[in-house]
Amino acid sequence: MEALLIIGVTVGAIFMPILGIIFCVNLVTILKKIKNDENIRVNTFWLTTSFILIVWSIALTGLASIN
Repeated sequence: MEALLIIGVTVGAIFMPILGIIFCVNLVTILKKIKNDENIRVNTFWLTTSFILIVWSIALTGLASIN
């Protein structure tokens, strides 16, 4: 359990800005593709993946501060 918390805090501290950029770029790309009626499957996958990692790292950082 401790190793999982360390990994979560590391992802939160180091990769959070990168994940935030990936999230925003994919969101804007999806909106542009919807406007042009294009396929958004790949961008939706990366948007969802980056969102899940952001929420997961925030949750684990909060959990680590409790212990």
